[in-house]
Amino acid sequence: MKPPKTGTTARPAPQKVKIAIVEDQPDVRENWSQLINSFPEFDCVCACISGEEALREIPKHRPSVVLMDIFLPRMSGIECTAQLKELLPETRIIILTAMNDKELIFLALQAGADGYLLKRTKPTDLRNSLLDVIAGGSPMSSEIARRVVESFHRKAEAKEKTVGLSAREEEILVLLSKGYSNKAIADQLHLSVETIYSYLKKVYEKMHVHSRTEAVIRYLSTQGKV
Repeated sequence: MKPPKTGTTARPAPQKVKIAIVEDQPDVRENWSQLINSFPEFDCVCACISGEEALREIPKHRPSVVLMDIFLPRMSGIECTAQLKELLPETRIIILTAMNDKELIFLALQAGADGYLLKRTKPTDLRNSLLDVIAGGSPMSSEIARRVVESFHRKAEAKEKTVGLSAREEEILVLLSKGYSNKAIADQLHLSVETIYSYLKKVYEKMHVHSRTEAVIRYLSTQGKV
């Protein structure tokens, strides 16, 4: 008769939650990847440098959460969020950016973002936000939450008057209304000045205006600011 076995059977380690990052700045991308991997619950399975790469690579890994920068070359993070949500409707997307501009926050949420954090978010707060969004929450810093409330207080007809603009066109219009020059907008979005001119031409046509001044006035009027 064999003696009974002693000891306990080792349990398999719990599977880590898969996280993806979309960030075009190499140092920032590497820092966030290392930070994610330092958390015991998470594994950074994909770090993309552009929206186009994200649309190709992220569906292969099917992460639970994507941390998305807004200002990416060519395709913006807002556009990428909208397209990723169509491909992976169950994946949660948190916008992670240095800007707390309320118009951009509003556009990101409309595109399907599940949360909005600033890049200066503390590591512990980021970890808690990831756990929150996985549990079905919508993590935001307090200052971002205030901006969101302000955004949703805008008049209903505001969106109707800019209907037909793409996410990138509206993004450029927001920066234009803040006084950015075409070159400054190009630098901010990592695009050429010629590309900005092309986008503005389309904006003028859709808004039925003939100059940047008219476009800004029309836009500000939809926000109840003039």
